[in-house]
Amino acid sequence: MTPENPVPPVSPVSPADEILDVVDASDQVTGQAPRGEVYAKGLLHRCVFVLARDADDRIFVHRRTPVKLVFPSLYDMFVGGVVGAGESYDAAALREAEEELGVSGLPAPVPLFKFLYEGPGQGWWSWVYEVRCTLPVRPQVEEVAWHGFLTDEELAQRIDTWEWVPDGMAAYRRLSALRTR
Repeated sequence: MTPENPVPPVSPVSPADEILDVVDASDQVTGQAPRGEVYAKGLLHRCVFVLARDADDRIFVHRRTPVKLVFPSLYDMFVGGVVGAGESYDAAALREAEEELGVSGLPAPVPLFKFLYEGPGQGWWSWVYEVRCTLPVRPQVEEVAWHGFLTDEELAQRIDTWEWVPDGMAAYRRLSALRTR
């Protein structure tokens, strides 16, 4: 605060300080904790994955920035993230899709299925959604280091050659299995 600027500066909130609902094996809320603590202690929480398709039915694929708390610099075929404390999965899916794609006015993402992702020392309940994005994207630079739209075939060709986030890969494999039934 200075005489020229009587408003104190706002310090940016770290993603590690974001409050999340902690849940049990049945996805029932048991408490709340900062994201950093949730990750450090491997507490179950909630996430959303949104498969974003453009007007040509191509899938938005991106490489995460190196500063991400989880899976930095890996590729992902979903946008999404954690569900905030008290937030619904549906609200989080729309918020995360609009934030990461850098758009506003998306239609409500369509819920496809829910699963429990369990990785080494970590786990989260995950709802998988799909949304059509016909707007020009301006991905969030803090989240997305590179992006492109790939056809289903182009994505399938890269599955074994690019390093993918493990939770997104688990969601993608489940989605692919559902669609081939």
